[in-house]
Amino acid sequence: MTMTDHTKEGQENSPKARSYREGRPTGPVPSIERRKTVKALVPPFFVRNGARLLETLAIFLCGAAILSLHREALAHALGAGFAPWLLAGMTALFALCAQAASLYKVGVLEHIYRGLGPMVLVWSALLGALAMALFLPLGANPVAMRWIVEWYALGLAGLVAARAVSQRVIQHLHEDKRLTRRVVIVGGGEEADRLLRKIEEAGRKDIEVCGFFDDRQDERSPSEMNGLPKLGTVNELVRFARSNRVDLLIVALPHAARARIDQLLSRLWVLPVDIRLALPQKNDPEESEGFSALGDLALMNLYDRPMSVGDQMLKALEDRLVALFALILTAPVFALIAAAIKLDSKGPVFFKQRRFGFNNELIEVYKFRSLKHEAADANASKLVTADDDRVTRVGHFLRRSSLDELPQLLSVLKGDMSMVGPRPHAVLAKAAGDLYGDAVDGYFARHKVKPGMTGWAQINGWRGETDTQEKIAKRTEHDLYYIENWSLLFDLYIMFKTPWALLKGENAY
Repeated sequence: MTMTDHTKEGQENSPKARSYREGRPTGPVPSIERRKTVKALVPPFFVRNGARLLETLAIFLCGAAILSLHREALAHALGAGFAPWLLAGMTALFALCAQAASLYKVGVLEHIYRGLGPMVLVWSALLGALAMALFLPLGANPVAMRWIVEWYALGLAGLVAARAVSQRVIQHLHEDKRLTRRVVIVGGGEEADRLLRKIEEAGRKDIEVCGFFDDRQDERSPSEMNGLPKLGTVNELVRFARSNRVDLLIVALPHAARARIDQLLSRLWVLPVDIRLALPQKNDPEESEGFSALGDLALMNLYDRPMSVGDQMLKALEDRLVALFALILTAPVFALIAAAIKLDSKGPVFFKQRRFGFNNELIEVYKFRSLKHEAADANASKLVTADDDRVTRVGHFLRRSSLDELPQLLSVLKGDMSMVGPRPHAVLAKAAGDLYGDAVDGYFARHKVKPGMTGWAQINGWRGETDTQEKIAKRTEHDLYYIENWSLLFDLYIMFKTPWALLKGENAY
């Protein structure tokens, strides 16, 4: 993809073209209009281990298929139960030998013929050694030799097929730029020019620089450097990162310009990306805490994204499994609540509301309707308070018990929400007359992770009405603590504590 393509992509996806500023709607609240899907980076670790698993499975299944054809004869020749152990042992040995032969590097996997010769050599050597090992004690046993020959031929075909699949998957990932870390530079002038030249000299194929952003408009910040365009100001960088995949922000400013760096970080830290400061020279940063390297480029770690790709996949699996189980378990409750709502008041069973999700994307959240239909407030421009006459009789019970939130299990299965995370807020929600984003500094850092059905703030009593700035500040404080300290066990603890918090019914109207 060329830099022109990147610029067009950013313009197509940029929320700047729509009717809201960074989390602060102006004019009508925008309708739910999905951004172009931002596909996540796939770490080489997953590619390598996926290919390893696929080839090991091919070897095992081919051997098991041949074994099933000669089970009785092999049991007689080798002894009952020995052949399956031999199959498992040879499969494990192949995986170890293939790893030792460096067959699972991405550069080898993406070109099928590059690794084909060494792979055939490893497989042939192993089966040849097995044939010799069986020949010495058994002699030229026809059943054992037939199994080895057939396993060799079928296994070889399986390995070639598995490697062809790996090559195709890697090719597809390359086309989507999912094996490339997308980098943007913050700052212009000599520091940015030096940084870009170092990245270019490194010749890293897994790094793609999209361009640079700088607030300065004079000769210190040209419109182009080393063939890369200036994509806008720092405010436009925030919007760009909301709609395009950015894996790494590198600040290219003199280390001594601390005030300027702090000013930039105060605007950028809310983004779910890694933020680094380029240093003048490399000084074994790998051995120092708080530093990293990009080839020969030394970087100071300023902010890390809250979850690695592996953590995100683990959390996504947790969300889907728990939500599916909960949805099956609560299906009768869904039916009872729906019937009660229809009998209690006129209007639909469900109520949908636009809220901010991960990375400030607008999502649509479903709830059981708890307000009178004619008093529906899709933008939450007026918070529900105690004894609010807009709430129906059934709605009082649903809101106090939080059962009105049950339909959000569908949002979890869809991938818009998590089981645990900061609660999603309506786009016009206010505290003491101020939009949440204006009331609390760093409020939008809550969107570094997906919103959740429950969270650390909720089980600590900060749920329900947020009519004062102190309440939304406390909720935000707890949300940020959760993001900074996330773990799978932390999620499980919060889910375990949630029912007890709901039974108290604090601050829920």
